[in-house]
Amino acid sequence: MSGDGAVRVAAVDCGTNSLRLLIADVDVAAGELADLGRRMEIVRLGQGVDATGRLAPEPLARTLRALEAYAAAIRRAGARRVRMVATSATRDAANASEFVRGVTAILGVEPEVLSGDEEARLSFTGATAELAGPRGAGAQAGPTRPPGPYLVVDIGGGSTEFVLGSAPDAPPEAALSVDIGCVRMTERHLHSDPPRPAEIAAATADIDAALDVVAAKVPVSEARTLIGLAGSVTTVAGIALGLPRYDPGRIHHARIPAAGVHRISAGLLAQTRRQRAGIAVMHPGRVDVIGAGALVLDRVLARFGFAEVIASEHDILDGIAWSLAASGAP
Repeated sequence: MSGDGAVRVAAVDCGTNSLRLLIADVDVAAGELADLGRRMEIVRLGQGVDATGRLAPEPLARTLRALEAYAAAIRRAGARRVRMVATSATRDAANASEFVRGVTAILGVEPEVLSGDEEARLSFTGATAELAGPRGAGAQAGPTRPPGPYLVVDIGGGSTEFVLGSAPDAPPEAALSVDIGCVRMTERHLHSDPPRPAEIAAATADIDAALDVVAAKVPVSEARTLIGLAGSVTTVAGIALGLPRYDPGRIHHARIPAAGVHRISAGLLAQTRRQRAGIAVMHPGRVDVIGAGALVLDRVLARFGFAEVIASEHDILDGIAWSLAASGAP
């Protein structure tokens, strides 16, 4: 443990595209979260769900195999509390019960199928704890701390969550989930290699329509800082920084200007799959969907007038870890 008041927890996040694990020692009283390990597997659980409404057998089996490895790591670490959340793929699937049974048998806890609002609130806590308060070794202080209120945008595989708030420990002022994730936009619109202008235009129109809904329900104009989460954002940040390999330490809290995001988004959408696969920071599992994810981020910046986005490596996993430590369970 990192301290007398710390509790060892394991947080698992199963999204449309990826399965991720965080094992950490969390001390709520001291406001500290110490990573013991983070893992990610691209499992594509939501592959085809938008078209069929069901989890396909192969992605489901792939996800459960990866979860078996995570369960072994959790046991080795001696985590006292475990929580797994599942996002839009399992909200949408008609056969979600198969997923729940498999997870419970492997992990010993049932996955929590989150609403978009619940997902957004956890993401907000994870993303802003270091920026808005003293928590964590990476906490910023003084004039370098980005000002609130914060708009946190979590670009997932099936959906994108928007949440506005002033502090991680206070209830967010607004939260909304819209169906414009990178996998969903790719499967709906971006079929050619590289995507044709008409396909990009259709994806852009779909994204912009969703942002109309966001603008009507979330007071975005109150936000002074935009924080972007998840692999699409961090990959764009890594490209913008010109990194020779993926480096979470360099990417975390990097500030990427809107013009840079626009340039990278346009470049990715003009490239072939082979060209994208050759980008130094690109995870192989993101090659097919990064164009759509970058486009979502680009349209958010353009629509709401932010000059830059702060990329965060800390997201819903960290929010889950904080929730476990604060739960009071043994």
